[in-house]
Amino acid sequence: MSSPRFLTPRAVTERAPVPLGNAAFMWLGGWMVGQILASAVMSASGFDTVAEAGPGWLFAVAVAGWIPLVAGVWANGRRFGVGSLARDFGFSFKVGDLWGVPVGVLTQLVVLRLLYWPLEALWPGTFASEKIEERARDLYDSASGAGMLLLLLVVVVGAPVVEELVYRGMLQGAFTRRFHEWLGVAFVALWFAVVHFQPVETPGLFVVGLVLGSCALLSGRLGLGIVAHMAFNATGLVLVAFA
Repeated sequence: MSSPRFLTPRAVTERAPVPLGNAAFMWLGGWMVGQILASAVMSASGFDTVAEAGPGWLFAVAVAGWIPLVAGVWANGRRFGVGSLARDFGFSFKVGDLWGVPVGVLTQLVVLRLLYWPLEALWPGTFASEKIEERARDLYDSASGAGMLLLLLVVVVGAPVVEELVYRGMLQGAFTRRFHEWLGVAFVALWFAVVHFQPVETPGLFVVGLVLGSCALLSGRLGLGIVAHMAFNATGLVLVAFA
């Protein structure tokens, strides 16, 4: 397996020059419409949470929320680029992106544990491992058979692809063009963490966002970060399954 070819941050010159305001506005519009559609689907299920509804409804809710966000990225690409996700936002893959597998696994197994160890020591009632894993465990416990396949499609495939395209492709691209590259990585990582609305997971999501943002910035593409994100989420499910 060959090493990923890293580019200097300024070396990527063919990306769609989406202005920061347009990127933020398109994200907000896509996120709000997605939340409305996802809420409508959730209401149709008759359950209060996706864990109670099951993987089939989880898949439907996730897709309803993703479509407006991806449509917003594509629309910005059409307006400011050439209408190609690969050329406008770096949505492409190479063999070297397989290095994302150890990056994602180590982030889950080592980096997050080092992050949460002092937090749990200081605030055991807030950052206990059971609370951090609660959402993932509820989803895993609700799945079986074909439902497990749908859960994997959402958590291990769909979420990494959509989130990297939206956050690292569109938003981070806009921020790093406007500000210092690493400031853009940090700001989008914080945005990514906060918008999940899971306070106990926010520190971990911020650090994960830094890792994934660094993958995108240094490689000049999204493939490495997507693979790392997939490996990170898959490792989390494995930990829950065998805990």
